[in-house]
Amino acid sequence: MENYLEPLLIKMHEAAKPERAIWAKKYLKDQFEMLGVDAPTRKQIFRSFLSDRGLPVIEQLEEVSWYLWQQEEREFQYIALEIIVKLSKKLREQDIDWIEKLIVTKSWWDTVDGIAAWICGKYFQLYPAQIIPVTRQWMDSNNIWLQRSALLFQLQYKQTTNTTLLSLYILELSEHKEFFIRKAIGWILREYSKTNKEFVREFVKSYPLSSLSQREATKYL
Repeated sequence: MENYLEPLLIKMHEAAKPERAIWAKKYLKDQFEMLGVDAPTRKQIFRSFLSDRGLPVIEQLEEVSWYLWQQEEREFQYIALEIIVKLSKKLREQDIDWIEKLIVTKSWWDTVDGIAAWICGKYFQLYPAQIIPVTRQWMDSNNIWLQRSALLFQLQYKQTTNTTLLSLYILELSEHKEFFIRKAIGWILREYSKTNKEFVREFVKSYPLSSLSQREATKYL
């Protein structure tokens, strides 16, 4: 994988802007090192890399993703997500094991939300029988990032949203004190309100939610 990804790593380091990296690190609460490569530049480098090297085959996706995940600078985790998204329709059933590993490694909202909505969302559409066993395990894990993923994987489902499951998970977490859980509850309800305002209106009216969750959920009502 090192040989395959080497041109990408070189170009990204060449594009580094240390002065921008300082601001970017602060934005992520100084948890991660940054190159300071802005999103348009990163995407341009990535497109050029794909034009030259192409995507990995699905059998190599785990190795490529994990190699990028282990890089110190945060931008490489963003590139890993872009690669996985491009191959998301080819995900194999067993791939959820290493996808979960990405969720719980270097965890923060900027990667977890993309994994949940873009990658897990697609995975569970491919393998719906996995929804209950996997997300139930996440809910019982006491890991806030897995729990957040169990809430947000349906973020783009619209009319196909499983409201019974969503309601169950929201109510299980409704008294959680963690900001990122309360925010996720409000976010998924707000997003679903674009599809079904009446469901969200009745849900918020019927069940006790934190003020943060309520505020987020009702933004479009």
